[in-house]
Amino acid sequence: MSAESPVAVRRPQRADARRNFDALLSAAREAFAEHGTEASLEDIARRAGVGIGTLYRNFPTRQDLFETVYIGEIEQLCRTADEVAGLPPWEALVSWLHRFVAYTATKRAIYEALNRDSAMFRHCRSEIYRVGEPLLARAQQAGSVRTDVTFDDTLRMISGLTAGGFVDGAQRDRVLGVALDGLRSR
Repeated sequence: MSAESPVAVRRPQRADARRNFDALLSAAREAFAEHGTEASLEDIARRAGVGIGTLYRNFPTRQDLFETVYIGEIEQLCRTADEVAGLPPWEALVSWLHRFVAYTATKRAIYEALNRDSAMFRHCRSEIYRVGEPLLARAQQAGSVRTDVTFDDTLRMISGLTAGGFVDGAQRDRVLGVALDGLRSR
């Protein structure tokens, strides 16, 4: 997220504690994707290779874990936008949208548990627009993307496509490819 962001994942300072924290986030992301918000906290701790006490020390409530996983996904979206900024405009946008698809899987798994009226949720949404809109605008200016499409249109299209399940990753990528073809300038 931006340097002035009031919402960010606060990782522990000690290297071992930071490794445990990151392992818990990774395990939680996987568990939520597989089992939704009812994923077992004990299973998350086990997947991370830590005790349940370590989980609770880092995330006193299930809600804390949901929000931290969500914020972590937003941070990764922002980092991805920075990482792809030097690519050709169409390639940058497509690369970022592929990462957005991964984010939507996590968001879908914990969406109902998030307070969508909270300042955190609103800020995260504004961060998505802050980093994504320039990628679309750059692709439009380069003539790669239709000019009658807004960033909001694009997110709604991608979110709608990913709301359903796919047989496998290949099918998801094929469907996403068809949708992205619809964005291209003719």
